[in-house]
Amino acid sequence: MSLFDGIYPFYPQKRKAAVFDISIIMVIMVFLTLACSFLLIIPGIRGRARLYWTLRVLLSLAVGVVIVVVQFTGDWQSGWVRANTSYKSFSPALVSAEVGVHVGLAGVNITLLGAPVGQLNETIDYNEFFSWGLGADYEQSYVAGLQKGLPSPILYVAEKFRARSPCGMQGQYRGAGRYASISLWVAFCTWLLSNLLFSMPALVYGGYILLLTGAFLSLSLLSFYTISPSLPCPIHFGPAALCTAYGGSFWLTLAVGLLCLAAGVAVVLLHRFKSDLLKTFFALREDRAEECRKVTAVRGSPHLLGKGLAPLQPSQRSPCSS
Repeated sequence: MSLFDGIYPFYPQKRKAAVFDISIIMVIMVFLTLACSFLLIIPGIRGRARLYWTLRVLLSLAVGVVIVVVQFTGDWQSGWVRANTSYKSFSPALVSAEVGVHVGLAGVNITLLGAPVGQLNETIDYNEFFSWGLGADYEQSYVAGLQKGLPSPILYVAEKFRARSPCGMQGQYRGAGRYASISLWVAFCTWLLSNLLFSMPALVYGGYILLLTGAFLSLSLLSFYTISPSLPCPIHFGPAALCTAYGGSFWLTLAVGLLCLAAGVAVVLLHRFKSDLLKTFFALREDRAEECRKVTAVRGSPHLLGKGLAPLQPSQRSPCSS
């Protein structure tokens, strides 16, 4: 940021990334550490169970990391527009820039990027986050932006999201984001419970809980879907209008929700029609060699022969025979 009359006229530091920030990186690193720790166990697993176990772990961790990460992303709804707009208050100078809006569950990121970046002897590259989450005061953030002297396009868009604005956008986005966030945290809890149940013989209950996880993910999407894909209140920069659409976090949550529903249905159906295959996939079925050893031991037991039970005849087909 260049000097203007000996002082910095605008706030030069980025406060929060539009899509990814340090919170998301920390969550991803935690899940990557878990994945690497689990993968270290793979060499100790024999046979096809190694492939099944790896697939289960990686898919489960992918679902978990998405459920947590989308809580902090800022692209549930995104849009941008390129326009010639004023840059400073009380100045007739115009700049060519891209104005972007990235709405998350807890606030909105407003970006301003010059085209080109260097104009009016300044670097036009801004990214400001205005939060309406729990414990945050949007009005205080907006007043702080005024005191810092943020560019006019950012303040113009931020004013549309104020609680006292006639648009009423903050109330809609705050309510939708809050209910979506609650649904996602409940989905995370059911995801943990499903992993616990899948480590027990009661696999079908894990399938039911996985269906419940998909249902809560769908509920979070439905909560945010109450907001129109385009902004309820139009934002115009001259003849150009800023239009938004559902962003990557929305569609990623939809994909994971469908995956949970499909996996839950598959577990329930396999439990009903192919329970042995389901137990094999979850490594809850004894090895075939172990089964054969037990069958042979039981058939040749002197205790059973003493009771008049005949040993297995060659003509009788054994489950261990090829």
